[in-house]
Amino acid sequence: MAKLVFGLQQSLDGYVDHQALGRPGAALFGHFLEHVRALAGTVYGRRTYEIMQYWDEDQSDWDAEESGFAAAWRRMPKWVVSRSLTSVGANATLVQNDVESAVRELKSRLAGEIDVAGPNVARSLTDLGLVDEYRLYFRPIVLGHGTPFFAAPRPPLRLIASDTIGDEAFRLTYVPA
Repeated sequence: MAKLVFGLQQSLDGYVDHQALGRPGAALFGHFLEHVRALAGTVYGRRTYEIMQYWDEDQSDWDAEESGFAAAWRRMPKWVVSRSLTSVGANATLVQNDVESAVRELKSRLAGEIDVAGPNVARSLTDLGLVDEYRLYFRPIVLGHGTPFFAAPRPPLRLIASDTIGDEAFRLTYVPA
């Protein structure tokens, strides 16, 4: 049975605005590259999926790590939760109805970790009791605005681990209490 994990990088004040946070440094980017390579797949909300589609087209200025991330992202199975999209890209499946059944089926059928990408879809899956772990990657930036990591009041959680990634981020790992 797969484990459903919600984890995103965020500012110290809890916002997940990828543009304002900018590209992570080498250690954190390398961490995310290895993480994506090991995933059984990712469940995306529409907005986060649209942001991540950046990795579908090679860019001439990419370095080896960026090209590696793009290759891993393209190979990874993706499920996109959206009522407004009518189609999704390669290696992606559109989930428009009965998200709970679709995610329960993925968890029972797959092994390893399935990422949840996007605060709103994570909120829905948290409300359904489907998220098994939360990973908060804090970077030393204060934004003061944006999309918060938790799209609703924080659920009751229990800290199970903390670690640093390079010299630019620390990760707190929680499970539902």
